[in-house]
Amino acid sequence: MEDLTRKAFWNLNVPGCSEHYMVHVMRNHPDFIPELDLVLEKDNRIIGNIMYTKAKLVDEENCEKQILTFGPLSIHPDFQRKGYGKVLLEYSFAKAKEMSYDVIVIFGNPDNYVSRGFKSCKKFDVYVREGIYPAAMMVKELTEGFLDKRKWRYVESEVYEVDERAAEQFDTNFEKMEKKFQPSQEEFYIHSHSRIV
Repeated sequence: MEDLTRKAFWNLNVPGCSEHYMVHVMRNHPDFIPELDLVLEKDNRIIGNIMYTKAKLVDEENCEKQILTFGPLSIHPDFQRKGYGKVLLEYSFAKAKEMSYDVIVIFGNPDNYVSRGFKSCKKFDVYVREGIYPAAMMVKELTEGFLDKRKWRYVESEVYEVDERAAEQFDTNFEKMEKKFQPSQEEFYIHSHSRIV
């Protein structure tokens, strides 16, 4: 999966990528959910992968609710923008609901996820720090109404805190690919640094 993820994310958000290293680390992390490590095959070839981890929401009285987050969602470049990501997402949502999960919180490009039922974190009063609602943070209720009118602080798994130096070292195990700038990186920067007020 590391090679697929690397090809899917190379130069997308930054020159190069570190998502393949995250995949490598994630599988041995206690927050990883193996039952939600899903692949999509076409003609006996793996063309997509999605991986989920545990996360939590904490209300104002410090009550916790265990929820999910996913990422990376990787589709091989030859198959991107053809609906395969949608298929993988929808299947994963159904599987997560079967496993009695009620909420998914992610960081991503809203253009890719709003059509899949994700809404702004602000609409559910889910924040990262008091008063901070990132534009890239979205929420999907698998059980409608599960998030009541309380305020919720989102706590992501530490597995998403990537050691960039270790990621660079890990990348030397793969075929050399050119790091370069492309417009999607500026889009990523804008989304990841914007807040909703």
